[in-house]
Amino acid sequence: MRRVLGGTLAAVVAVAALAGCTATVPPQAEGSGRGMIGGAQPETSAATPGAVQLTTDSPRTSGVVAAGGPGAPYNYGPTLMADGTTNRMWWCSQYPGSPPPGDDILYAESASLDGPFTGPGGTVPPAVLSGDPGQFDGAHACDPSVIRVNGTYYQYYTGAAGDHALGNSIGLATSPDGMTWQRANGGRPIVDPAHDLHRENLYGAGQPAAVYLDGWFYLMFTDTTGLAAGWNGAGQFVLRSRDPAFASGVEALGEAGFAPAASTAVPRTKSLVDAFSADLMWIDALNAWAIAHETADGTTITFWDRDFTRTPYQPLLIPGAWREGPGLVRRPDGHAPVSAQDPCGRVPLDVLRATVTGEAGAPTDLRRFGLDIVGVNACADPQRALTVLDGFAMPSPLRTMDLVVDGQVVRVDRRSVAQQLAGHVLDTRLDVLNQYPVAARLESGTRALRATGLGVGFLLDDGRLYPVRPPDAVTANGSSIEDVTPDQWRAYPAGPPLG
Repeated sequence: MRRVLGGTLAAVVAVAALAGCTATVPPQAEGSGRGMIGGAQPETSAATPGAVQLTTDSPRTSGVVAAGGPGAPYNYGPTLMADGTTNRMWWCSQYPGSPPPGDDILYAESASLDGPFTGPGGTVPPAVLSGDPGQFDGAHACDPSVIRVNGTYYQYYTGAAGDHALGNSIGLATSPDGMTWQRANGGRPIVDPAHDLHRENLYGAGQPAAVYLDGWFYLMFTDTTGLAAGWNGAGQFVLRSRDPAFASGVEALGEAGFAPAASTAVPRTKSLVDAFSADLMWIDALNAWAIAHETADGTTITFWDRDFTRTPYQPLLIPGAWREGPGLVRRPDGHAPVSAQDPCGRVPLDVLRATVTGEAGAPTDLRRFGLDIVGVNACADPQRALTVLDGFAMPSPLRTMDLVVDGQVVRVDRRSVAQQLAGHVLDTRLDVLNQYPVAARLESGTRALRATGLGVGFLLDDGRLYPVRPPDAVTANGSSIEDVTPDQWRAYPAGPPLG
């Protein structure tokens, strides 16, 4: 992707005018050589008065964890999904044999954040999204941000048809598996540059970061033409909608909070951080947003409250080398992962980022950096506890297992079934769970229904039909499967997915 971002403006203008993304020398984030992209290291005094100083421990780093296959000259801009026991990553690179010439988005996975990340089955990471000739992203597809909501993968990405001024816009593609993608919105961009103010930086709109929270799709992104961007175009703006394609019901973040907008082309009046190539995550344990962006000494994490009105915590720094923006390790919905050993008291923060400028003159060598926030006490708030413990199973007082799912407690008779349905299993019950009633019970042999195109679900004692993702859980529960029509399936009240 043609990346005209920070750095010396004379160099920026020259790059914009003369250089595009070629098969060997793609452009990179200007300014990376001097240790920052947009803005300076934030001072703690920049936080809201009274902002809490967080405590951290367990600093960590790794060697190079991922790279494209033969001929891929650069690797940067990752998005990470902690998906059960598998970590999934999409990032920006380029394969000479993947037409058209320009940026491609690669895919790889690993059981460990320390890698190695490979294509499925240990293969070379494949290119899963490339430019679409003749469309807005005809030359380049880069800067992915991937989330999964109700079984559908949504990939927000930067696209460009060439290297003309302000040519970058944001597109959306969807997938049933994270590998095979279909462009949404008729292949047209969902966010274009606002053109509030034209600066010498000619990048446009791109570098999206998406999160799903409380039924809303949140989209943070760069727009060098935004009114509130900095002198060099740095800034991060936010839109939200209940429509993943942002074709309706759009709200834009301004100085007075979120307000309805006729489209995504609303003026950009509030920037959250003075940065390019940032990533966004919701941390349930802190009840706060976290924005990861590069500053002089590494990745700075800036925190905002739910409405982006104040910064409840002082910034944190994940130190270490970098050359291009970070990708936060997140759950499929874009929320922060939860510590398997201490879900109420510890929040793991990990980022992957390019760390050197390679032979092609572009960022590469993706490495992992991280630390833990400790002493959080997230479960002191009963309502927040159910959110933090979502996906956890633990012993019940009746020699069964209690599974927290979608803000409620489901009692599961068989431990082997609970282990398949839960993301994490605790051997000791947490007292906070005693405050909540059991919403439904999954007894041994519970009736299971199957409908074509809709999957398999357990019909629990509350009368709701709970879709089951791991198919082996039905067999492990001793349940027989009854085939029903899709209309019969939909006639039952829907429970949240299990597993």
